[in-house]
Amino acid sequence: MDISGTAAIVTGAASGLGAATAALLTEKGATVYGLDLASSIDRAGDSAPAGVTLIATDVTSDSDVTAAVDQVSASEKPLRITVNCAGVGWAGRILSKQGPHDLELFRTVVTVNLIGTFNVMRLAAQAMAETTPIDDFGQRGVIVNTASVAAFEGQVGQIAYSASKGGVHGMTVPAARDLAQFGIRVNTIAPGIVDTPMLAGVTEEYRKGLSAGVPFPRRLALPAEFAQLTTMIIEHDYLNGETIRMDGALRMAPR
Repeated sequence: MDISGTAAIVTGAASGLGAATAALLTEKGATVYGLDLASSIDRAGDSAPAGVTLIATDVTSDSDVTAAVDQVSASEKPLRITVNCAGVGWAGRILSKQGPHDLELFRTVVTVNLIGTFNVMRLAAQAMAETTPIDDFGQRGVIVNTASVAAFEGQVGQIAYSASKGGVHGMTVPAARDLAQFGIRVNTIAPGIVDTPMLAGVTEEYRKGLSAGVPFPRRLALPAEFAQLTTMIIEHDYLNGETIRMDGALRMAPR
C-alpha cells in the first residue's frame, strides 16, 4: 500500500516509538494525526514531530478516540493507517516484601496497553471500512499494534506488562481474520529494548548492561528502526496476521 496521500493515526505520538513513526510517515507523504495525553503533548513541546497534528486523547476513552477518529475521517485524505504505540510499563511482582501486587496498578497497565490498543483499533477499523478500496483485492487499510518481547519472556516484575503485551500479540490473528472482509490488514511488532525516553533516567553503566545482553547488533534498538519496520509492514500487501520480533535475537533472562 502506498503511504503517500493517506491519513494516518499514530498513538503515543508525542515521544518515543510513536514520535519516530509519525515523523517517518509524514516524510513518506501521509497526513499524520498523533494521539497522546494532553500532559505528554505539553511535555514534548518543540520536540514533538514536525508536521504532525497532535490531538489530546486518552486511548482508553470511547468518547476521546471516537472524536479523534471523526476528526481524521473528516479530513481530505482517507484513513488508511493506524499505528498503536501508546503504552505504560510500570513494574511489580505478584508478591514482594511489600505484599501482593497492587491490583489497580495491574488494572491500569492492562487498561492502557491492551484495552487502549483494542479501543483505537476497533474505532479506526470502522472508519477505514467506510473508505473506497484501493486495489482489485479490496484493500482499505493497515493497523500495526505494538507488543513486546515481554509478551513471550516476561522478566521478574513484569507480570502486568507481560500480560498486557501478551494480549496485544494474542489479538493479532483474530483481528486480522475479523477485518479481512473489510480489506484491513493487522500486524504487530514486538520490540526488544529500545532507546526511548523511558530509559532516559538510567545510568550509562546500566545501559551498557542492557546492550550486552543483545546477541547482535550489541546495542539498544532505535525508535527510527521501529518506524522503518512499521512502514515496511504497511507497504507489504501480503503481510497480515503476523507478530514480528524486532530484538537483535534477544531472549530475555528472568532478571
